[in-house]
Parts: sequence; structure tokens; C-alpha cells
Amino acid sequence: MNLDESEDDTNLDESEDDTNLDESEDDTNLDESEDDMNPHESEDDMNPHVDQKLDELRHEPDESEDQKKLDVSEDNTIVPMFEVDTNLSVSEDNTEPMKPPTIITPKLQTESAQLSYRFRCPGPGAFQCKSTGLVFVVDQEAELLYRMVQWDESLLQSAGKTPAGPLFNIQCPEAAVCELHLPHCETNETLLYEGLLSVVHVTDDGMSILEPLKITDTHVIIKVPHLSSFGLVWSLNMLWNLWSNRKPVSSQVLLFLQPSNPNAQKQNLNVHLLPSYITLEMVKAKLDNCVYICAPSNCKLITNQSYTAHCGEACKIQPKRAEFDLDLGPNYHPTFEIRLPTNIEEATITVRDQTNTDVWEHEVYLSGPRRETPQGSVPSVGSIPSMDSVPSMGSVPSMGSVPSMDIVPSMDSVPSMGSVPSMDKRPYQTITTQQRRG
Repeated sequence: MNLDESEDDTNLDESEDDTNLDESEDDTNLDESEDDMNPHESEDDMNPHVDQKLDELRHEPDESEDQKKLDVSEDNTIVPMFEVDTNLSVSEDNTEPMKPPTIITPKLQTESAQLSYRFRCPGPGAFQCKSTGLVFVVDQEAELLYRMVQWDESLLQSAGKTPAGPLFNIQCPEAAVCELHLPHCETNETLLYEGLLSVVHVTDDGMSILEPLKITDTHVIIKVPHLSSFGLVWSLNMLWNLWSNRKPVSSQVLLFLQPSNPNAQKQNLNVHLLPSYITLEMVKAKLDNCVYICAPSNCKLITNQSYTAHCGEACKIQPKRAEFDLDLGPNYHPTFEIRLPTNIEEATITVRDQTNTDVWEHEVYLSGPRRETPQGSVPSVGSIPSMDSVPSMGSVPSMGSVPSMDIVPSMDSVPSMGSVPSMDKRPYQTITTQQRRG
């Protein structure tokens, strides 16, 4: 290749490029170079490294193309076009750190068997509900009222969507909510699928799909146009692909002990397999007659896969096998019921998948104070005297009305048993005190 007459951008004599080998101040200048190459060699005998350098310069990728975000990876895996951030404490432009949300405990209200949550935000900021996991970003002091409502799954299916979490109806008279964070149960691996998660906005006028502003490892963040009902949904097409690949979701195992049966000397331990977006407070609100057994709960479970529960101390476990599904409530029924003797203080609970692999295990302590008092030792309601049958203070004789010792007959004046006539010899008559004295 003629390096002097080449019209290529890498022309060594006339190019104004920084790679010009005659005039460049670069270390690769052939005339003034201080390297070991002989400057008197012919052009054809030049060091082959020069040609290699020229080829590299010709094929060097454009910086702008390098910075472009790819739609499809080499293995045809779809990657997200939106931002996936694993840090909730970073602002929108990722330049200024934000304070983590303040954890709030809302007031629970029950109307017509419907549980709702109420909380008043004292001022602008981010507030995370302890009961539901929702995060509200408000721009002023405001009162929040929210509750879970039923999905219209037929409406979702017509749009190619299916629920990925509860549907929350949110009200705020001050219209102060500018951003909403909805909890999800996806792993970081599944978050790489573009379009898997979106948010449904349900109003009186219908349903609209909102694209996430940001997705963290725990929440999907959206801007709030106006308040009504919001919920996470999956794309059905992408979900089938995930399920066929058996992708796990972030899940939890919750344990609740039912009141013991003193007659049968048995107690039931309920095992709940739930997605991580269902909070403990949501389940507790439905199982107020049971006692929560505190234990590490996090695990990874696969939707529609079968699981079994095991306990060496159990009298019975039912059902023998159960599939894990994404329970959206509002009722949270146990996945397994483990029946134990009441004298068992400790038990090891294990959950295994269909390959008999342990996915969760914990040794739980069943403390004594949870036991009920036996019914036999508690007096019945009928045996407790009513207030009417208790004598009043006025009916109790005073000390003055009690006969003195002088008027109490002595033992000598009491007739002996032999002088008392038998009942069959005594006529039936009333004998007055005067007659007895006479």
C-alpha cells in the first residue's frame, strides 16, 4: 500500500489527522521517531506494526456509538431501556443523595370488613408505610387514606396484563402526592427484561398503563398524575417466558401458631408461603387470633412449582404438597398446617422444592405463654352469682341484733334425745313459742 499517495484518512504525508506519521508529534512519527525503527528503510520494508496500527485506526468505533444503549444483547436477551437502580437514596438525576424514606405506622380502620390505612404526613418528604411497603413522596403536609381493592382481571387480560401485586386505592384531599413507590418481588435478574413490569392506573374513566420512572431492587417508582387506584402488573407474554425458564421470585415464609386445643392436646402451626411484597402487618391484620412466630423469612421460590413442608416433631402435616402462587390477598390462607403436641417446645420446620432441595429451614421456639388455660379450670358463667343475689349492706344484721350469750340456752336445758317424742307419735300441729313455754 502506497503510504504517500493514499487518499485514506490515514495518509502519512498529507493527513491532518493526529495519526499523520510525517508531521505528527506523536511517538509514532516515522521521520523523527526515537524508536528502534530504521528511518532509511523503504516504505515497503516498514515495520509491519505500522500497518496494524493503521488498521486499528480505520476500524476504531465511534465514541457516540459506544455510548448508545443496546436493545438486544448478544444472546438475544432483552435488556431494559429504562433505568434500573438498586439504591433508593439517590435523586432523579443521580447527583444529589436523598434522605431514606421515613418509616410510618398508619392507623388501621375497619369498615364493612374492609381494612384501610390512614396517616398524616407532617410535611414534604418520602414516607414508607410499615404495613403495606408503599412509599409516598409528598410536597406538603397531607393526610393519606389508602386500602387494597379487588382487581378486575378480565379487564387486565384484555390488555395483555396480569396482577403483579395488590391494587391500592389511594386518596389524598390535598393532592400532595407527587411520586409513588410500589413494592415488587422481582429478582435483579428478571428486572433485566424490558417491559416486564408496569403500573396500572385505574380511574372511573377506565384503565391506563404507566411506564416506570425508575425500578429499584424493591420498588417500582412512578410519577403520580392524579390519585385513584394503582397496582403493579406483568406483561403476560413475558411472564410465560419467565415461567418457562423457571425464574424465582423474592418470597418469604411466615409462621403463625393457632390457639391450642386442650381437649385434643394438639396445636396447629400454620406455614404461609408468600411473595415478598405482602407485608407482615397485612397478614397479621387477618390472623388476629393467631400468634406470629418470629423467624428469618426471606427465600426464593418459583411460581407454580410444588413445595413440601417437613417437621420431625409433627403428628400430621397437610397438605402433603402445595404449589406456590402469588397470593394477592385480601385473605391469606396457610399453605401448610403442621399439627404438633402441646408439650412440644421446639420444632425444626423445613420447606423443600420438588427436587427435594431445602429452600428454607428454621428451628422455631413455641413458648409456653401462648398456651390457653384449660377450660375445666375456668368456672362457667352460670356458676358465678349475679349481682342481684349478693345481699346488700342493709340486709346484713348489725351487731346489736345478734343475741347475747345470756339468752342462749345452756346445755342443761336442752332435752335429751330420749325425751323427744318420735315423729310418728307427734300430731301434726303448729306449736307456738308461747305454748312451748307453758
